[in-house]
Amino acid sequence: MRSSDIITAFIMEMLESEGGELELKRNELAQHFNVVPSQINYVISSRFTPEMGYLIESKRGGGGYIRIRRVSRTPAAGIMHIINNIGDSLNSFDSQALLKSMEDNGYITDKTRNLMLAAASDTAYSSIPPSLRDKLRASVVKNMLLSLVVK
Repeated sequence: MRSSDIITAFIMEMLESEGGELELKRNELAQHFNVVPSQINYVISSRFTPEMGYLIESKRGGGGYIRIRRVSRTPAAGIMHIINNIGDSLNSFDSQALLKSMEDNGYITDKTRNLMLAAASDTAYSSIPPSLRDKLRASVVKNMLLSLVVK
């Protein structure tokens, strides 16, 4: 398991035990996991996004903190928000992180995530010119997500 996955799981567990709101000290968390503070920034900015139902507040400086708050929303509203924020292109790495986060937050099942990962993989687009792959991947992922919302 990668350090970013371990840090994410740790924060998720703390959020759960704290009732959905958590205040962290970035430097203390970095020391706890023996990583640089920018690794903590990466995890928070990529795994705890508004699209995934989180609000982040941050205060820099010696007494600085990062506050993470889980926001309640219906799965359909959350998925529509994600669709609207994907944009015109989506690379393979970002699609993997997005789908993992969606599964972690209960928007999709493991089976759905695996199916979507296959459809969004670089292998699926190997015959497509590289300049078009990320645009096609964004379109495919958005349409698959839309199929989960529209009956």
